[in-house]
Amino acid sequence: METVAVVMEEPRRLSLASLVLDEPGPADVVVETLWSGVSAGTEKLLYTGRMPTFPGMGYPLVPGYESVGRVIQAGPYSGLAVGANVFVPGAHCFGKVSSVHGGTASRLVVAGARTAQIDPALGERGVLLALAATALHAVNVADAAGEALVVGHGALGRLIARILVARGVAPMVWETNPIRATGAQGYTVLAPDADPRRDYKHIVDVSGDTKVLDSLIQRLAPRGRITLAGFYDAINFAFPPAFMREAEFRISAQWAPGDLGATVALVESGKLSLDGLITHKRNAREAAEAYPVAFEDPACVKMVLDWSAL
Repeated sequence: METVAVVMEEPRRLSLASLVLDEPGPADVVVETLWSGVSAGTEKLLYTGRMPTFPGMGYPLVPGYESVGRVIQAGPYSGLAVGANVFVPGAHCFGKVSSVHGGTASRLVVAGARTAQIDPALGERGVLLALAATALHAVNVADAAGEALVVGHGALGRLIARILVARGVAPMVWETNPIRATGAQGYTVLAPDADPRRDYKHIVDVSGDTKVLDSLIQRLAPRGRITLAGFYDAINFAFPPAFMREAEFRISAQWAPGDLGATVALVESGKLSLDGLITHKRNAREAAEAYPVAFEDPACVKMVLDWSAL
């Protein structure tokens, strides 16, 4: 069985390629992809060549961990039936071609237990579930109460702010780019210079800016906490201001087991909306043009590839 996949051949060069899929086992499903999202975090680092090396990484690779599709073949121990609508957080099914994380392809072979069955009515918004689960994980790690500052109003920052609102926490959001300052739901977005406060007890940074930490420390209350929820290739900060405040630092990684199911429940209950976050859609055949837009156009909050033509 073959699939058409986005392949990053090297930094800043990608194409569509036909790849042979691994044979599915009795616990696997074959998923026909309908939509996949482009991550402005890890995929941007892979695309630009700035991703730190880790075991199993290497070019060429198939990226992506934000796919939604329909089960077209189900193993007897997969726990799913043909026709199920599922979210797929990546796959490793392309033989010798590296999968980091391997979800951006027209067909995928994946263990049924790794998928999440979702309401078809979510449509392309379903690709946001991994990002929403990451936001939920960050909120849990930050453990903010009362109010919090969220730095960055991209898709992840918006989801964190929405989850905080749902939990009764009042977030303030900073955004330096006025193009991204719109779209708030139940919270305020300001440029950092427009916010005079220097007594935040909880700050959640999703900017990914390695130079922002010193300015955030200056905005902390004594014994305040900064949670780093973006992805950074290096972190440096001046120690004396952090020392004087007895600052606490936490690091939030990607979503953990249990976060995805909890996120699906939040969305299905209506407590978390995924509306208004997808700003750009392209035919998957236009992937080579779509990725630079996703990473470089400030108006692009979330890019989705439509695989229906393939």
